[in-house]
Amino acid sequence: MDETCQWQGWREATERALYSPGGFYLRPEGPAGHFRTSVHASPLFAAAVARLLGEVAEELGTDEVDLVDVGAGRGELLTAVLAAVGSSLSVRAHAVERAARPAGLDPRVEWTDRVPRGVRGLLFANEWLDNVPVDVAEADPEGTVRYVEVAPDGTERLGAPVSGPDAEWLARWWPLREPGARAEIGRPRDEAWAAAVASLAAGRAVAVDYAHVRASRPPFGSLTGFRAGREVPPVPDGSCDVTSHVALDACGGLAAELVTQREALRRLGVSGERPPLALASTDPAGYVRALASAGEAAELTARGGLGDFLWLTQRVPDTAAR
Repeated sequence: MDETCQWQGWREATERALYSPGGFYLRPEGPAGHFRTSVHASPLFAAAVARLLGEVAEELGTDEVDLVDVGAGRGELLTAVLAAVGSSLSVRAHAVERAARPAGLDPRVEWTDRVPRGVRGLLFANEWLDNVPVDVAEADPEGTVRYVEVAPDGTERLGAPVSGPDAEWLARWWPLREPGARAEIGRPRDEAWAAAVASLAAGRAVAVDYAHVRASRPPFGSLTGFRAGREVPPVPDGSCDVTSHVALDACGGLAAELVTQREALRRLGVSGERPPLALASTDPAGYVRALASAGEAAELTARGGLGDFLWLTQRVPDTAAR
């Protein structure tokens, strides 16, 4: 392979590695075959999303509501939310995913590769934005911020200086002031999120991801890889996930509502508190169930783990009702 074909920016290389034919995210096993998200950790997560959907339906004054799952994996979250909701709501479920529809998925779920427009309800994106491909920038020894280019084997070199909208984004959201400092240029994620929010006619849009804000950006970026449950070097050859934390404050803007998953789930009734010991005497089976539930809740809300994820919420008012 000649040099012009071998070297690419990280955004282009990641797009190819994850989403080209045979790419990492189009494989039959799906994301669950390689890493554990909150959706896979406990049914309590889907139950919390179901309660959130109920809140949105109440705000909209309806029992017919849309639920859009962006980055739906193999439909695990939608399947669990539909089960949790039962007959209490009429839910139009939309799975947005670039992989093919999995066999045996609940026929009530509409499978699409693009976010539907004009929906009224809840748009939920769990660990989606971290896999929207982005370019990587690094300050060279003279302080010039340059794009990082990568070969298929993961070897890197510095390329052209960052300019235009990418440079403006870095200046506003992630300035690089020291030689060797690195950043992921989150502008494509901002644009993807803005388009997703704009698809709502009314309701709420929620993005959940491992993220950072301007006051605590990682000095050398966060680009990494995952394969079969293990963190590995980010090699854009399709053999592993290529991901990085999300500058979630930039996606929503300075006025966005950002809370930790720990706080968001607490508001939705998920607590890691152990059941009272007295219950073991009066209802031993109930105590065991409550103890197991508390353990799952503790994983979802753990400091240093899933509980540190950030939830970005944006509300879209129902202007048609005015």
